[in-house]
Amino acid sequence: MATAAAAAPAATRSAPPARVDALLPRVRLALDAAERGDYDAAQYADIVRHPLQGWVEYAALRHNIDAVPASQAQAFLSRYAGQPVAAVFRDAWLAALARREDWTTFATAWQAPAEASSANLGLRCAELTARQVLGRADARWTSDVQAIWRGNGQSLPDGCDAPIAVLAAQGGLTPELRWERFDRAAQALQPAVMRSVARGLPSADQALAEDYAAFIAAPHPRALNWPKTARSRLVASHGLAKLAKDSPASAEAQLPRYADALGFDEADRGRVLYPIALWTVASYEPDSARRLNAVPAASYDDKLHEWRAREAMARSDWAAALTAIRAMPEPQRSDSRWQYFEARLAEKTGDQATATRLYRLAATKPEFHGFLAADRVRADYALCPLDTDAGSTVIAAVARDPSLDRAIALHQLGRNSWAVREWSDMISRLDANQRRVAVDIAQASGWFDRAVFGLGKAPEDLRHYRLRFPLHHDATIRREAATNRLDPAWVAAEIRAESVFDPNARSGANAMGLMQVVPATGAAVAARLGLPWGGAASLYDADTNIVLGTAYLRQLLDQYGGQPYQVLAGYNAGPAPLARWQSQRPGMDPDFWIETISYKETRDYVARVLAFSVVYDWRLNGDALTLSERMRGRLDAPRKRFICPATAAN
Repeated sequence: MATAAAAAPAATRSAPPARVDALLPRVRLALDAAERGDYDAAQYADIVRHPLQGWVEYAALRHNIDAVPASQAQAFLSRYAGQPVAAVFRDAWLAALARREDWTTFATAWQAPAEASSANLGLRCAELTARQVLGRADARWTSDVQAIWRGNGQSLPDGCDAPIAVLAAQGGLTPELRWERFDRAAQALQPAVMRSVARGLPSADQALAEDYAAFIAAPHPRALNWPKTARSRLVASHGLAKLAKDSPASAEAQLPRYADALGFDEADRGRVLYPIALWTVASYEPDSARRLNAVPAASYDDKLHEWRAREAMARSDWAAALTAIRAMPEPQRSDSRWQYFEARLAEKTGDQATATRLYRLAATKPEFHGFLAADRVRADYALCPLDTDAGSTVIAAVARDPSLDRAIALHQLGRNSWAVREWSDMISRLDANQRRVAVDIAQASGWFDRAVFGLGKAPEDLRHYRLRFPLHHDATIRREAATNRLDPAWVAAEIRAESVFDPNARSGANAMGLMQVVPATGAAVAARLGLPWGGAASLYDADTNIVLGTAYLRQLLDQYGGQPYQVLAGYNAGPAPLARWQSQRPGMDPDFWIETISYKETRDYVARVLAFSVVYDWRLNGDALTLSERMRGRLDAPRKRFICPATAAN
């Protein structure tokens, strides 16, 4: 049984009011002063009771952290005990105490960091040094240092050198422990770590260990004379696997010699043949099929199964692609992506009954391939929206949470790392329904990405489409889409994918604002349109960004022949990769063309934005242009409604 999905929820439900904090400009000035080192509390007496006062004090202390007296630090930790700002300050102060080698105060202040990171590993090593200096190097201390020593094969922070040196002097680093770290470093492809470990091995083992490390750095023929041991095979296979990433042909040519000399088993061969195949097929080189077939079945994983199917699709070998999908493990094969392509390939090879059955299964999923499957069998789109369902008592309780106040205020100040610390602390105490209320409140105050990073991945969480697909600046989106003859749902989907409606978003490549426009592109588009260019900073203005971003989309659409799916690929990967993909597979159906894009990021991006466009069409209009026509740029095509199939709602 199916029911009609709720239509246009954005138009039928009022959101919580936005949080307005008249003192935020003063807090901003106080934070700036604190970080410059000229903060005077008396000048900011008006914000002393503000929720962010702790962060202002932290910024002042952090400016001169190496000179903070213990009494002042302990008073701060006591005053803000239990708040994220105390944990952030504690880590900074502990690092300062370690630099000063004030181990007594360090030990008193120590609390294990809540999150694992390389910086925190340095603090853990400092704590081990404090215990050793203070005469507390007991059996537990030895065990703790040994655990850090084993690690994952990666290099350790400099602060770990001291406790490890003490452990070694005490005889706590046995040859067995050294070899254990050595083997992990070989698997992590870290020859420098291997060499460092080798220096502490018995002299009889050092030369071989150094030769092992040299092989990981660059395979050499001396390995042909290594002893036929499990370690020799491990190192040789990992060294050849590393070579395969840069030169699959060279690794393939050298593999038989080392395999024969050292007695490789199937797992050793698979360890090398896997990356040979992967780095060949990722570029669709001529030897792709042969090298995929050479990988032992036991070495196949989901990634290689996918590439086997893609490689056959890229050659339009429908039967081979169908065989590859049917060789996938059942959980992978039942994903809507592979249900859809198994149906498409069954259809291509003449099995319409199987195709129809699989299309109908995939069409119950509100995802890219589910929408495409629905188009193939002329079914309505599946969508089973939920909305936040909390009583006034729950809403009021969440709204009063001081962590939420601090998180939203910090976000509004652009202090996003601090805001996320407060947010994470808050939602760790909330149940699923309370988290949705918190997201609702955050979105009302302009913090839209909390639905992406603040909700869970349970099926019920994913059905909160109004939260997961926020809609802001919709009047500007509609206006500029009309000006540029674009689908407004596509523009909204681009914004959702690029910035989650954060006007201050900035990427590592200096793409800025809602639609992540690079300044050079913004300037060029503004000049072409005859608009004044206010410099890169103007891209943080939502209206300006949408004007320039939509005009740029129109430019790309004209440039690439009116095919949105190819525009998306070029928007994400750039013109050179797009030209290569166009020349490799001219005339290929859009669904197969998208699936055979060689960059995973771009392949997923194109599918994601197109699927988002369907959902935003629902948000804007209550129905949707069919995805099969949308991705070809046909805006005057039929539209279809949304239903909630019983199987999709459960």
